[in-house]
Amino acid sequence: MPSVVRTGVTITLLVWGGWVSAQEVPPLPGASVDSLLALAREHNPDYAALQHELTAASERVLPAGALMAPRFKLEWEDVTKAGQQSPTLWPSDVGSTRYTLSQDLPWAGKRELKREIATQEVEAARGRAQQTWSDTAARIKALFAQRYLVQASERLTNENLDLMLKLEQVLQVRYAGGLAAQQDITRIHVEHTAMRSELVALAGEWRQTQSRLNALLARPVDAPLAAPQGLRPLPEPARLTFAALAERLRQASPQLLQESARVRSAEKARELSRKNRYPDFTVGINAMQRQGSVNEWGVMVELNLPIQTDVLRAQEREAEAMLVAAQSRQEAALNQSLADLSDSLSALETARQTEHLMTYSLMPQAELTWRAALAGYENGKADFATLLDAQRQIRQARLSQIKAQVDAQMRLADIEKLLGEEL
Repeated sequence: MPSVVRTGVTITLLVWGGWVSAQEVPPLPGASVDSLLALAREHNPDYAALQHELTAASERVLPAGALMAPRFKLEWEDVTKAGQQSPTLWPSDVGSTRYTLSQDLPWAGKRELKREIATQEVEAARGRAQQTWSDTAARIKALFAQRYLVQASERLTNENLDLMLKLEQVLQVRYAGGLAAQQDITRIHVEHTAMRSELVALAGEWRQTQSRLNALLARPVDAPLAAPQGLRPLPEPARLTFAALAERLRQASPQLLQESARVRSAEKARELSRKNRYPDFTVGINAMQRQGSVNEWGVMVELNLPIQTDVLRAQEREAEAMLVAAQSRQEAALNQSLADLSDSLSALETARQTEHLMTYSLMPQAELTWRAALAGYENGKADFATLLDAQRQIRQARLSQIKAQVDAQMRLADIEKLLGEEL
């Protein structure tokens, strides 16, 4: 009976331990693009740095529009009382002590303009953060697609290598019966070597994509990643019209948001430069203490004199030139973004059509060619070179289909990078 109890406890502990370990070990990222993007949003150092810069820029808005700190001034007069005593700074022992409290007051509207300039800097920082994330997300999507291509290529190569090994067995039998030539044996060995070399290159490329992805995720370069389970579905062609996406680009593009913020900031800077034609003020109140009592009060107003008109006009011309430059950069960014959008849409459509041709035209034809070549070789009506050529055609057709799918994914990533949002 005790042994039964011990066995039951052991089984319970094993089951509990397995459940706990299953709960504690999270699944590896990499099976889908979403898992990689979620991890990058939390850990990517470039995006984190831009988020902190955005926070810093936000904290500059309040100080930009605030008044300068008031100033307090303390003056001692006649600290020796006409030479009757040693110098002292005690207020009741000097001839008089003046206390002055003053405050700088800029011309009306300057504080609001400085606050608006700082606000536009926040918008520019937000655009930089969004653009950094869009760039990072596009790189992750591209690397995921490359890993999918490497995985699919490796699978196709292994399948063809297995097929070549089977053909070699058939070829050995035919060669033993005098039905095959020695050069056919040599040719198939060359094919084996080429495929094994390709597998070595694919393994190296797999490690490279792994290290690049881990770098974007702030993980050790050799940290394991799950194999891709499948590519993202492409949006319907009706959603990928240039007119609709161009409008979304104008509204949401991170780069255009930055340029628009810079234009608005330059406009406010121009207005601020014009405000410099008017003086800023300093107001204050002072009190005079003699002996132990304060018996005199005064007020003061101080202002600067903006009489250096050549300097002021130069500052205004500088602000105007900076505004024109910002507007030019905005126009150039819009034109380039629209051109890139058009190119990416064209490339995406080309990839779609290529995949369709590979799937429904070239691959069925390659399959028929392979079967005909195999039957001809078995009947002695085709040589081994024809069989190998047919095998290469079908392998190339399958690989071209996958490459077209991956190319469509990369073009989609480029479009989403331009838009700054998912489609």
